[in-house]
Amino acid sequence: MTPLDQAYAAMAATPEDDAARLRYYERLADDELVLLVEGEAQGGSITPRLFPLEDGPFVLAFDSEEKLSAFTGSINAYAALPGRVIAQQLAGQGTGLAVNLGADSAMLLPPEAVDWLASTLEHGPEAAEAVPTGFQEARVPQRLLDALGQKLARAGGLASHALLAGVSYSDGRNGHLLAFIGARDGAEDALARAAAEALTFSGIDAGEMDVVCLPDGPAARRMAEIGLRLDMPVPAAPERPAPQAPGSDPKRPPRLR
Repeated sequence: MTPLDQAYAAMAATPEDDAARLRYYERLADDELVLLVEGEAQGGSITPRLFPLEDGPFVLAFDSEEKLSAFTGSINAYAALPGRVIAQQLAGQGTGLAVNLGADSAMLLPPEAVDWLASTLEHGPEAAEAVPTGFQEARVPQRLLDALGQKLARAGGLASHALLAGVSYSDGRNGHLLAFIGARDGAEDALARAAAEALTFSGIDAGEMDVVCLPDGPAARRMAEIGLRLDMPVPAAPERPAPQAPGSDPKRPPRLR
């Protein structure tokens, strides 16, 4: 089973569990999907193949080429895109997203669900200033640690590692602080967004977590003594260059026409 299959199975087994449903949407956003399209990309744009269903038009996406071939029974043009890119490009168009049709993890996301996912992914961290006065042991639910682990595994190489600890501030506020140690220049926003999404999709009500990038100095060493270390291993380099398919550059996602 693919990770998306597993997330779907967990959601289906506990239909009243909001956290399981959020984990499915998080996996859908993070995974690369193969989107059925009309033909080759033209001028940086791709045209998804639309299927009229009772609830309106839907596009078809699968989490593997094998599932796509099994459903269509033929060779088809497709674009490999992260689920988040597909949702963000479809948002506001009144088009639904059909995922893994023909498989046990088949799912129909109506247009309002696609819009919700795109809107949720747009929520980024807010900048703030505070002066820490002390660190304590981190006390967070396991599901947040699991969500952070999955997000940071995908951000390997952007920082050496992360530290999570309870924190007290000079204004009397208490909370939790996630510190990225040795972050690469320009990676701060991506790391903060990854942490924000982990918190959002963990399903913790009214959750709050501050994020900061620190050098390997006194503050980091104090956090390391009392907090949790989250490793961020550098992903192995591919043996050969990956093809430049539409959507391979996150800064230049293709336009869905």
